[in-house]
Amino acid sequence: MSDSKNQRINRTDKNVCSTNDLNEGLQITRRKLPHWTLKGSTYFVTFRTAKRQAGMPILLSDEEQKLVLEHVINHNERFYMLIATVVMPDHVHLLLVPEEKYRLSRIMKGIKGVTARHINLKRGTSDSIWFEESFDRIIRDQKELDEKLNYMLNNPVKKNLVDDPWQYHGWYFNDRYGRYNVK
Repeated sequence: MSDSKNQRINRTDKNVCSTNDLNEGLQITRRKLPHWTLKGSTYFVTFRTAKRQAGMPILLSDEEQKLVLEHVINHNERFYMLIATVVMPDHVHLLLVPEEKYRLSRIMKGIKGVTARHINLKRGTSDSIWFEESFDRIIRDQKELDEKLNYMLNNPVKKNLVDDPWQYHGWYFNDRYGRYNVK
């Protein structure tokens, strides 16, 4: 990898975007945010830490970020195909394809519930760790997938957490998804 601050995944070699016909089987639900569900889709998901009473977000320590990352990676190929994830101090981004028998809402409930329990056990607290709702988006095509991957990869650099995004402790790219070319 190069030493430049902004690194880029030029293109992945495996297309997992199956949204050729968005009208076929699309379901839309809403809580505060809209949630689109389409069988076989790739999703970009963001979820944030809850806010404290003072309105500041809860920040995850490096150890807690690694705990979240490990949990997400360990459930790859059981509940979803994980393409990439980045765990930041106050939020998490995922690119994944749910396994056919699991809904995205169930996957997110599992990730957030289990990691919150583990974080609270380590802290000796019983606080809400995550906002209840997550933002999710169906990835429409390969260009959008590559844009989201690059956004995720460079998120720790933009927040001045590292100079080389590939060295960030909260970054994971699934090599089984395909190769990537770095610009």
